[in-house]
Amino acid sequence: MSPLSPYLNLDPRYLVQDTDEFILPTGANKTRGRFELAFFTIGGCCMTGAAFGALNGLRLGLKETQNMAWSKPRNVQILNMVTRQGALWANTLGSLALLYSAFGVIIEKTRGAEDDLNTIAAGTLTGMLYKSTGGVRGIARGGIAGLTLTGLYALYNNWEHMKGSIARQSL
Repeated sequence: MSPLSPYLNLDPRYLVQDTDEFILPTGANKTRGRFELAFFTIGGCCMTGAAFGALNGLRLGLKETQNMAWSKPRNVQILNMVTRQGALWANTLGSLALLYSAFGVIIEKTRGAEDDLNTIAAGTLTGMLYKSTGGVRGIARGGIAGLTLTGLYALYNNWEHMKGSIARQSL
């Protein structure tokens, strides 16, 4: 077999990868755990919040300055609204993601299991803590909102498994 280039002096058989791409430590999982996914979750929620907040700020800025002519003061007011709303939404969603991820990791390490019960419990506790300044009624509302959202996510996440279970039971 000829080398790739006369200058490289390299046999192309060395470039074929028929094994795993990454070397994992002994006993390590090939999937990411909840702690590793927490960083993606928090960063993704901050960026999503900033994007939605910027769009909301643009909408509000255009609405509040619609009686003004296009000028520098109007542009500055719109940019201020975009910046303010973007930061507000990014902070809100980032805080929620941080609480959810922290509760999820703590519950997983405490229970020693990685399942949907951890997700639902973390979502419920996140909602309860986030709305804890609203008193007992606020805690209940936050907990119900967290339970509902994470319950729907768990249902969506296991939909194929549930359809297969129902089909087997009907046979």
